[in-house]
Parts: sequence; structure tokens; C-alpha cells
Amino acid sequence: MIRFLLASILFFHACGEKPKQQQPSQVVQDPMLRANRQLVKEESQLIDSYIKRKGWEMEKTGTGLRYMIYEKGNGVKAQSGQYAMIDFTVTLLDGTACYSSETTGPQEFRIGQDNVESGLHEALLLMRVGDKGKFILPPHLAHGLIGDMNKIPARSTIIYDVHLRSLR
Repeated sequence: MIRFLLASILFFHACGEKPKQQQPSQVVQDPMLRANRQLVKEESQLIDSYIKRKGWEMEKTGTGLRYMIYEKGNGVKAQSGQYAMIDFTVTLLDGTACYSSETTGPQEFRIGQDNVESGLHEALLLMRVGDKGKFILPPHLAHGLIGDMNKIPARSTIIYDVHLRSLR
């Protein structure tokens, strides 16, 4: 009797299960994820090749930011929430100059909060006042899929050369 009862419960439970189906969002997401992974891989190889051609010794963070501090300052280390004053140049990998503090003046913004590239926020947290560094921001840390709608094209890797002048 107990065997019959257990068999009946298993039978009805199994009959009530519906086969698992992919959700419509998964059908779209899976190919997009594969395509994005491939793009990130290709961008990373392009950046690594550029660094090798330049002969630069750069480190890479978990986000894909490449950096080197080529002149050490003796000031305090930058922290999120502080206002940073920087001199900078922004170029593309092909050498095209996009922006420079020589023409616009130094830039001041609040680290971690103001509307600048996420890669620049991350870069500044690696610096001390007086440091000069080069930072390569892949598109996902720069202006992404659309560019800045001005001088930086869509899906562009950019290079920041930064001098951290002060913090407050």
C-alpha cells in the first residue's frame, strides 16, 4: 500500500512538471553576451598590441583599465568624494588628439560622483597629488557604444595623460 501511494505521488508530481523553456530574454541575451565577450576580447588584444608597440610598462585592473604612473608626486592619495583638479590630454589609439587642458584649462570634478568617464574616476583613485600617469580606457570605461557625440567616435578606446594637481 505504501509503495502504491509513493508511486502515485511520484507519477502525479512528474506529470505536473512542465519542461523548462528558455525565457524570451535569454534567447536574446545569450548571443548578445557572446558577442560582447568577443568584442571585449578583441579590444583587449588591440590595446595590448598598442602598449607593446609603445614599449610601455602598464598594469591592468580587473575592469580592463591599463595604467602607468610615470612621474611620482609626494602628495596625498586620492579618495572617492574629493574634488580633483587635473591637467590632461585625451587621444585615440590612432593618435588623434581629442581634448586637452591646454585649450580648456584644468578640469575639476568630484571623484566617484561627477559626470566624467568611469575609467577616469578609477584612474584617479590610483594616484597621489603630483603624480602623472597614462591611462588607457576601453570603450566600456570611456564613452561606450555611442562616443561623446563630439570628438570621440562610438566604441573608442581613449588614452588619458593626467597630472593630478590638487585635491580638496
